[in-house]
Amino acid sequence: MDIEKIRKAKTNYIGKEIIYKEEMESTQEIAKMLAKNGAKNGSLIITDNQTKGKGTKGRIWEASKQKNITMTIILKPNYKIEKLEGLTLKIANAIKEAVQELYNYELGIKKPNDLLLNNKKICGILTQASSIENKVNYILIGIGFDVNEENFNKELQNIATSLKIEYGKNFEREEIIVKIIEKIERII
Repeated sequence: MDIEKIRKAKTNYIGKEIIYKEEMESTQEIAKMLAKNGAKNGSLIITDNQTKGKGTKGRIWEASKQKNITMTIILKPNYKIEKLEGLTLKIANAIKEAVQELYNYELGIKKPNDLLLNNKKICGILTQASSIENKVNYILIGIGFDVNEENFNKELQNIATSLKIEYGKNFEREEIIVKIIEKIERII
């Protein structure tokens, strides 16, 4: 992963602080720990190999080494809790727009937190927030995007896909990350 390419994103705060490790259990768990301990607004946690990725409803997000996007964004907006309503759907739309602008590929959205390509899941979003009373402390936006994945286990073969499977070529993960964080920053 070329972190310097991601640092060049046209953002004011998302991705200016990047925590990258070749391997970690869960970007979401690392982000939660960092958010509680003073991480900067917009910090981005990325790995090439997530060994215990989290999906919704306690599911595990599987991804091969160095093939996909596994990241979490830490946001510390000055929000009241009500403003979070619909946030995951806004993020899904931002990712959809990013892929459309980069490659002219049309992704669908399966509410509230999945993106589909040819009716198969290609991206999942895990949004978690911490608040006190009515004020948001931080928001964690976990994104798992199947970019260059070629092998899904038997259980997922008929319901999951990747850009590489659908279009038969490799894609630059950094380019996709940059476009996604630029789009997300505009909606937050």
